[in-house]
Amino acid sequence: MKTRILITGGAGFVGSSLAIAFRNKYPEYEIICFDNLRRKGSELNLNRFINAGIRFVHGDIRNKEDFQSIGAVDAVIECSAEPSVLAGINSTVDYLLNTNLVGTINCLEFAKNNKASFIFLSTSRVYPIEPIEQLLFTEAENRFELTDIQDIPGVSSKGIAENFPIDGYRSFYGASKLSSELLITEYNHFYGLKSVINRCGVLTGPWQMGKVDQGVVVLWLAKHFWKKKLSYIGYGGEGKQVRDMLHVKDLFRLVDWELHNLDKVNGMTLNAGGGREVSVSLKELTAMCQEITGNIIPIDSVPENRQADIRIYLTDNSKITKITGWKPTISSKEILDDIYFWLRENQQALEPILS
Repeated sequence: MKTRILITGGAGFVGSSLAIAFRNKYPEYEIICFDNLRRKGSELNLNRFINAGIRFVHGDIRNKEDFQSIGAVDAVIECSAEPSVLAGINSTVDYLLNTNLVGTINCLEFAKNNKASFIFLSTSRVYPIEPIEQLLFTEAENRFELTDIQDIPGVSSKGIAENFPIDGYRSFYGASKLSSELLITEYNHFYGLKSVINRCGVLTGPWQMGKVDQGVVVLWLAKHFWKKKLSYIGYGGEGKQVRDMLHVKDLFRLVDWELHNLDKVNGMTLNAGGGREVSVSLKELTAMCQEITGNIIPIDSVPENRQADIRIYLTDNSKITKITGWKPTISSKEILDDIYFWLRENQQALEPILS
């Protein structure tokens, strides 16, 4: 029988990237992308779907009736989300919760009714802000670094592990994703829904429509590419805050493995990010963007922190690597090179969105 995979948020950056990767590797599979096309730039993926032979269903996960035209599937990969960490802080919270929580419930019900496996893309933002901000660190010339000796469990110089304390505030976005995680666990136990939760760090790569509050790696390179202005915001305005980043191709390798080995990770919650090896500070990212584009742009300095800012986040991948053998393979420089070639090849379509 033909394997049928539903990818929710399928016209978004992650969803579309996974869909095309699955289609290329498994041409015999039927890939269905389900999306409301709300995010600017997502419509650019529709021609890519046609060219790849991917079925697109225009619908909204908030409306369970929109699932009716999809038909039976074997697996659901839940990529849909309102991904802004500022959502609900500087706007009303209803759209965020209706999408990230009610939408996930509708996806779970659809998967349960189809007896389909369920792969959920969560976020590192489920970890609370205050404990992260209390972590011990050193300050180098271009970045902050975590130390091995910490007062809080579940963290070392490698980053944050799954046993990091979960109590505390984390942003409405993080709370919505954590709530979804809890419900997935209930569906797994009480309904026997085979599932795995991946807490992803910063995901990036070509076809991400980066914004200041989500997709910052693409945004940073795009602003250099089109010679626009940027700002270092918070922590003294020096650009030393650090994130790890994961190329969506590395994410595909993980999701592909999980899809075909779900019994080995069923019911688990796993961190998945670039880790210390694939991480940059904003200052380091600037230098790399300058080298790749040949452009130097003005960067303002804003010392004051914004709400929901964190100094440093690195993913400790030890658990997921031990269980699956997976680890990131694409370096920071390779990630930026890949994004740069995409920008250059699609300048006309992308300039109104990213410049």
